[in-house]
Amino acid sequence: MMIRLSFAWRIARLTSQLLWGLLLSVTAFARGEQHHRHAIIRSWSREILHRAGVEVRAVGFPADADKPVTLVANHVSWSDIFALNTQHACHFIAKSELKRWPLAGRLLNNVGTIFINRNDRKDTHRLKHVVHDLLAAGETVAVFPEGTTSIGHDVLKFHASLLEPIVAAEGEVWVVAIRYFRASDGARTDAAAYIGDMSLLDSLHALHHEGRVVAELRFLGAIQCAGLNRREVALRAETWIRAALQS
Repeated sequence: MMIRLSFAWRIARLTSQLLWGLLLSVTAFARGEQHHRHAIIRSWSREILHRAGVEVRAVGFPADADKPVTLVANHVSWSDIFALNTQHACHFIAKSELKRWPLAGRLLNNVGTIFINRNDRKDTHRLKHVVHDLLAAGETVAVFPEGTTSIGHDVLKFHASLLEPIVAAEGEVWVVAIRYFRASDGARTDAAAYIGDMSLLDSLHALHHEGRVVAELRFLGAIQCAGLNRREVALRAETWIRAALQS
């Protein structure tokens, strides 16, 4: 009974934070200057992860939190998005299905998530212009080139097509490996993995059962895209992340 009550309390606190974020997204966030919007995203993301039982540990991240770059990472969980946002406020390239999530979908849309239908060539073409304009405006873009989540023991093959807009803009790619650990003993954990037919509630239940979890964001290096094609960038990032996950 106590476990059920504790989990219900966690869900209530998460819901209240989502509602607060939705309010912020149409008030202070919508009207704020760029640096203020970025600070709101970082702070709010840290708080919602805390309420979900996830703390963030950034390793080797450059100090400049407002430098316009592209973050490329492996994808384990819905929490990856918020974890990256604690370090660098991002416009995520995400599948269009996320837009239909209750509360969270509206919130992601309000803070500038770029939703795409990867089966629509016109949408992919539109993405190039959107990413170019965001980078030119000093914003950061983030993408998970695997195109889906995995359990996080290895990295799936990167879809180079998802990096085309970044490479075309000759931007700078920061490569990040995401791993999850139990806070209690530092052991790797699969509790955060959001895979297969899991629902968001299933994922939250797994995190709650595990106790507190640490999301490690390990900065592996920067790739300058000028002079490279999308396959070269994808392969380099995939290789770096695989080595980090298996270490």
